[in-house]
Amino acid sequence: MPFAVKNICVRFPAATRFVFNDLSFHLYAPGFHALFGPSGVGKTTLARVITGDLKPLSGSIDAGTLSTFLYSYNLERLPDWSTVGNHLEKVTPPGRETLRKDLIHIFKLKDCAQKRFSLLSLGQQNRVNLLRYLLQDFDILIMDESLGNVDEPTRESILFKIKEMFPDPYFLYISHNVVEVARFCQSIVILRGSDRTPQSRLISGMDARSGVSPDSRKLEQTMLEIVNASS
Repeated sequence: MPFAVKNICVRFPAATRFVFNDLSFHLYAPGFHALFGPSGVGKTTLARVITGDLKPLSGSIDAGTLSTFLYSYNLERLPDWSTVGNHLEKVTPPGRETLRKDLIHIFKLKDCAQKRFSLLSLGQQNRVNLLRYLLQDFDILIMDESLGNVDEPTRESILFKIKEMFPDPYFLYISHNVVEVARFCQSIVILRGSDRTPQSRLISGMDARSGVSPDSRKLEQTMLEIVNASS
């Protein structure tokens, strides 16, 4: 089922400029897609529009039969009244206990289960937050720097496993890492600002899979396309 952003206009009260002015783009298949652009261009604002947390001045999100949108970001915090393991148990839907155990192993969080959230490193905290969203039902999951402060080998392993384990939903991956979005995402939506024409560009990514050696030349070409489209 295609997912479309149609003619979205957003301007905050008292602001003189639009964040988005008639922004439109389409994504045609489930999988990993990126929202990419410089800080302040509106990636998080667009995420809030997609999830329904922010109502645009005009335009719409056409998601067809897709109905459950979740948003994970890297500043979320869990209360310290219980351990991380207890928190994860409480948010696990019935029948997904095995999935929780598998994700804890994949995310390398086994040693964190008996700790309070505040005692974890930033990378561990971000992995815990992302894990609890993956346990839920969702059609679209927005990952807003959700793997920030996670070392590159662990982040790569997690991304490969998520793509393998969750082939049906849409993932909108927000990251400033051009290598990462070029390599892991099947398409990259480049947000350019409301004063640019066009306001967005859609670039095909490599959609890398585990066990497939990266084509360094193609990766460089994709990165160059992204940089040129952003400028």
